[in-house]
Amino acid sequence: VQLVESGVGMVQPGGSRTLACVASGFTFSQNDMTWVRQAPGKGHEWVASIYAGRGSTIYAHSVKGRFAISRDNAKHTLYLQMNSLKPEDKNVYFCNTARGTMPWGQGTQVTVSS
Repeated sequence: VQLVESGVGMVQPGGSRTLACVASGFTFSQNDMTWVRQAPGKGHEWVASIYAGRGSTIYAHSVKGRFAISRDNAKHTLYLQMNSLKPEDKNVYFCNTARGTMPWGQGTQVTVSS
């Protein structure tokens, strides 16, 4: 079982970035998936989730309207499109099943700075 996040980089405020998470070792298409983020010294903050089946999505208030979670079941890949980035979006981003049942990956660092 493995989750590998990608999309690391520095973005200016107001910019955009797309993160990807490639999953392996479990039935990706049958799992609700989630993105969380973590600031230094703090716990995970839930960002967004997407459900298996119809692909319904839900978002944290802090990112709603700016971020979009999506999935490609054929590619076993979860995405997070981040728009209108703010300095407070600077975090390490992780993906997992909605219940956090898989081993955590290394995450991908997003820095928002001018």
